[in-house]
Amino acid sequence: MKELVQYLARSLVSNPDAVEVTESAVEDAAVYELRVAKDDLGRIIGKQGRTAKSIRTLLNAAASKTNRKVVLEIVEEK
Repeated sequence: MKELVQYLARSLVSNPDAVEVTESAVEDAAVYELRVAKDDLGRIIGKQGRTAKSIRTLLNAAASKTNRKVVLEIVEEK
């Protein structure tokens, strides 16, 4: 799953070296935190959040095969 998030994010951004994905487990779900360069944040979120929603949909589809719950958090660096 982590590799899927990295692949999708690196395909979308203009600075793929800045993509960072961390994985943690909370209760019954896996939480993935996605960090990208500040300039690429808009590319990951997309207009009205459509790109982020699409990434989450793909993750949930992949996770449904293993009966797991997945959460994607896009972290904005201050």
